[in-house]
Amino acid sequence: MLLQSTLRPSPMPLHVHTLRLLPLLLLLLLATSLVASAASSNSSSSCAGRDDAAIVAAAFRYVRNFRAPRAKACQPVRELRLPSRNLTGTVSWAALANLSALASLDLSGNALQGAIPGGFWRAPSLRALDVSRNQLGGALRLGPSPRLQSLNVSGNRFTAVDGVDGLPGLVALDVSANRIRAVPRGLRRLARLRWLDLSANAMQGRFPYDLPPLGVGGVRELNVSYNNFSGVVDAGAVKKFGRSAFVQAGNASLVFSDSSTAAPRRPRPSPPPPRGKSNKNGGSGGRTERKTATRSKKRRHLSVVAVAAICGVASLAMLLCLVGCVACGVLRRRRTGGKDDDEEKKKPEQWGDKEEEEDAVVAAAKGASAAPVVLFERPLMQLTLADLAAATSGFGRESQLAEHGGRSGAAYRAVLPGDLHVVVRVVEGDMAALGEDEAAAAFRELARLRHPNILPLLGYCIAGKEKLVLYEYMEKGDLHRWLHELPTGRPDMDDAAGSGDIWEAAEDKRSISDWPTRHRIALGVARGLAFLHQGWAGGGAVVHGHLVPTNVLLGEDLEPRISDFGPSPSSSAATAEGDVYAFGVLVLELVTGQAGWDEASVSWARGMVRDGKALDVVDPRIRDAEAAAGAVEAEREMVECLRVGYLCTAHSPDKRPTMQQVVGVLKDIRAASATPVVGQGH
Repeated sequence: MLLQSTLRPSPMPLHVHTLRLLPLLLLLLLATSLVASAASSNSSSSCAGRDDAAIVAAAFRYVRNFRAPRAKACQPVRELRLPSRNLTGTVSWAALANLSALASLDLSGNALQGAIPGGFWRAPSLRALDVSRNQLGGALRLGPSPRLQSLNVSGNRFTAVDGVDGLPGLVALDVSANRIRAVPRGLRRLARLRWLDLSANAMQGRFPYDLPPLGVGGVRELNVSYNNFSGVVDAGAVKKFGRSAFVQAGNASLVFSDSSTAAPRRPRPSPPPPRGKSNKNGGSGGRTERKTATRSKKRRHLSVVAVAAICGVASLAMLLCLVGCVACGVLRRRRTGGKDDDEEKKKPEQWGDKEEEEDAVVAAAKGASAAPVVLFERPLMQLTLADLAAATSGFGRESQLAEHGGRSGAAYRAVLPGDLHVVVRVVEGDMAALGEDEAAAAFRELARLRHPNILPLLGYCIAGKEKLVLYEYMEKGDLHRWLHELPTGRPDMDDAAGSGDIWEAAEDKRSISDWPTRHRIALGVARGLAFLHQGWAGGGAVVHGHLVPTNVLLGEDLEPRISDFGPSPSSSAATAEGDVYAFGVLVLELVTGQAGWDEASVSWARGMVRDGKALDVVDPRIRDAEAAAGAVEAEREMVECLRVGYLCTAHSPDKRPTMQQVVGVLKDIRAASATPVVGQGH
């Protein structure tokens, strides 16, 4: 026994086991760290490959009044809602197509311009698009988008809709209040469509053959009023959609069948038999009625008892749930120490989900209505901020001018005493941060900038932290509209009784479809920029920083005037060389007639000029007009102007000419029509 106890192995100490397990633990820790680092690297690489905030900023680069909402880093944009934000300009739709998670886009109620290219519809997750009540135009060319369910493009200037059959999942379609002449092809293939509005378009089509199925399981809401349809509307369609869906839908061409001339009446319910009277056939009817009444009373009693019991059980369950939720909330509050509320406050603002706060101008008008309005040319006119508020309907939407604004914020049209038509614009950026005395001095300096090609500052109003400036109202609008929104560069006289747009109400037929007018516009803009850069008013040089066609306004004689210049949030980064580059892009757009210029398109145009193919990119409208007029020298002048754009868009800023040199070159190109401005040294 002693030998056995001696030979029995003794138990191994605990530290020995720990030493043996230590390598295994180290291996596990190393593997965990490797997995974590790989996951973080994958996350960072995926984040680096997709920056939705940068994509949104690039898409709205040429849109004024756009403010990028705050968002977390690498947070995918699933919803982008910017309705009624006074957005003006052109959206880079191709950039928005790169938002892989974008499901809903709402840009309604703005003044966006241009067309929607077919490349936008390749957005993989897009389900709903609302661009209603804008100034978009041209043909709406839809691309395949199988996930799109809702499309609202009403209240624009579209002339046609193509590619509807590429939207098999479409449920709601609204193309009302446009200028569409023909029913979109492929509507009959939209088997899932339930809401369809084609009203106010002057469409020509056949009812119901050109429309999706209207029977059971088909379209539920329909409006084809104020069109030119032909066909027959039966009583079933009138009963289902109402007569308001067919008001002036085809005049004499759309025939209502005899059974549909009046809406069918609903049958009246037959009155219940009188109580207490016996049946004509004998007294058994009364006994039967009494038995039926007794049974119905019992059934009602049982129903009431059952309902009461169910309601009691449901109330008890809801009470228990409420008590449980409160208890859980209290416990979590105690555990977290109130951190949840702090984290909720720190959450960034979503992409356009929150409503805008009360307009600062309206608030200022309420609190400082007696703030004086200073008018430089009419110093004896005594006006206050309250007068401006009254002239702009309280700075309301009805007086807001979407085609103006820009870096200076929202703009409102006002008619002051003496039939003085002005634009009241809100000052933002560096100028808004100045004190009252500094701001007044800065406004006086800007007012000294007087030139035939500069939009003059007429006055200002300082109401506490809010500052307003007054400019002359230009009835003709901006250069972008004349170049891209009017089919022939002239007012649309056929639709003069339409929406009351300033273009459609114009009385003259002058246009910019001729080459001399476009050359004169380019020369005028060059003169205005040279005036700003040289500091002809006695002060320092002024850099514009944001020269685009929407900032070039046209007077009654189509003479250009540069607007939206002066201090801005990006004034420190703006340079005269940058203005020269922007002018070169404007010249390229003016001569070619093409919109939406970026670095790639500028490089393409420069290559065409460098390869001697400049004449191939000239706007066919002016080239054909000059050829028909027999202007031999016009083609040479157009090519020379494109060369000016080539020089101004040089990659190296020090290789770009000054605006004073540009003025001299443009004058030499067309010396006969380039008469110098009186009183100016250039």
